[in-house]
Amino acid sequence: MSAPKLPLDGITVVSLEQAVAAPYATRQLADLGARVIKVERPGDGDFARRYDTTVHGHSSYFVWLNRSKESLTLNLKDPRGLEILHRLLDGADVLVQNLAPGAADRLGLGTDALAERYPRLIPCTISGYGTDGPWADRKSYDLLVQCQTGLVSLTGTPEESARVGISVADIAAGMYAYTGVLTALYTRATTGKAHAVEVSLFEALAEWMGQPANYTRYGGFQPPRLGTQHATIAPYGTFTAADGRDVLFSIQNEREWAVLCAEFLGDPALTEDPRFATGSDRVAHRDEINAVVAARCARSGAEEILKDLEDLGIACAGVNDVAAFLDHPVLAARGRWHEVGVPGATVQALLPPADLAGLPARMDPVPAVGEHTEAILSGLGLPHDTVEALRADGVV
Repeated sequence: MSAPKLPLDGITVVSLEQAVAAPYATRQLADLGARVIKVERPGDGDFARRYDTTVHGHSSYFVWLNRSKESLTLNLKDPRGLEILHRLLDGADVLVQNLAPGAADRLGLGTDALAERYPRLIPCTISGYGTDGPWADRKSYDLLVQCQTGLVSLTGTPEESARVGISVADIAAGMYAYTGVLTALYTRATTGKAHAVEVSLFEALAEWMGQPANYTRYGGFQPPRLGTQHATIAPYGTFTAADGRDVLFSIQNEREWAVLCAEFLGDPALTEDPRFATGSDRVAHRDEINAVVAARCARSGAEEILKDLEDLGIACAGVNDVAAFLDHPVLAARGRWHEVGVPGATVQALLPPADLAGLPARMDPVPAVGEHTEAILSGLGLPHDTVEALRADGVV
């Protein structure tokens, strides 16, 4: 029996991509079965290939973001390379690009030009701060956007701010680009009209700042930096057990607060204390609550605390490092790790988070730079000698 078709089988995506945001969007399209042709610079390719060499000589970023794609090298500053790109776009459904500000327009690949030449093509542009407005020409990267949106001011301890430890602005933009493209494909299928998609890193992360934005605008001050403590819920955070390990738990409602007081803290009268009567009261008196909880946790080991809290129906967790996450029993028991090829080796990669019942996950290899160039150009009708001449001239 042949394997079932994936949802985006038959959809072709051409991507002028680099770094994180656009590759994250297109990898998810590839996960769903789209043919993703990744256009890279001849020679070095996507500069994310050289961010590090920790994965069998390959970049940890690149391996994460680029499975199941085809790599085509093209020099788009050469008219011959640009003409090859247009031949690809003749049969493509989507063009994703996160080129430097103004680069797409200089290449004749702006949204208006593409709409006129390819009325069924869905162009998706990922920028730093939008394609118009006062910062349209500014370059950006993840940490800049974390700073501009105020995220860094919320992250860290009272003494020191900190960046979020993953590329959260890039990931946010990549997610919105991915869902925007899916929406545009659905709209084209139902109305016949192709809509362009635009996402900026700044506006994607600005959306994720909705809660602290409301809190600050209407509360008159922003949530404080509290490390692992929660700015608007208490008790919520990490506490150190007798064996020196940290445990985290959160109290989400009055029922849980009453159970915690009576069964874990051993002091049901705390529920009658006016300092702790409501969630807002507990936040206002966080230090007093934390002192009581910390004293209780200091009497037991971490595993005993976690078992007690789980038995009481209170959400809790140990504080893992990355190595512990890699060995997490949920990932192992649910079979979430899958082998994926990289040039010269294989790696373990996580399956896509959204399982579609009855459809297998696509987990094809990560390509070498230009690995599919000749096959793609042959599919466009270019003979081998022509491809070799283009290669000699640095066009591919």
